[in-house]
Amino acid sequence: QVQLVEFGGGLVMAGGSLSLSCIASERTFMRYAMGWFRQAPGKEREFVAGISRDSMTTFYADSVKGRFTISRDTNENLYLQMNSLKPEDTAVYYCGAGSHQTTRLSNYDYWGQGTQVTVSS
Repeated sequence: QVQLVEFGGGLVMAGGSLSLSCIASERTFMRYAMGWFRQAPGKEREFVAGISRDSMTTFYADSVKGRFTISRDTNENLYLQMNSLKPEDTAVYYCGAGSHQTTRLSNYDYWGQGTQVTVSS
């Protein structure tokens, strides 16, 4: 079973940047497609960005395309670089691991505990 821990959330002004990290517990990390999701108060968890096992394919929600960048390395680390942040990006951000690269929440088997990102206007 993969355990995931997110780091890097915080408070930032609109237009600013934050970088999130997600560390996996085991070396089978590279067997999984990975994704970032977020959940704002009163809303459902939504897809933000995804990356394939071999890092060759990345895909994004329209709302973050051109502003966020997902990446991963071979040391069980997943990243999300967030630029030009907007107040509507405020949410708890979660990393997930699954067997298929997808935007679908239900296809991710393992989740971190989440990290809060707050963007002030």
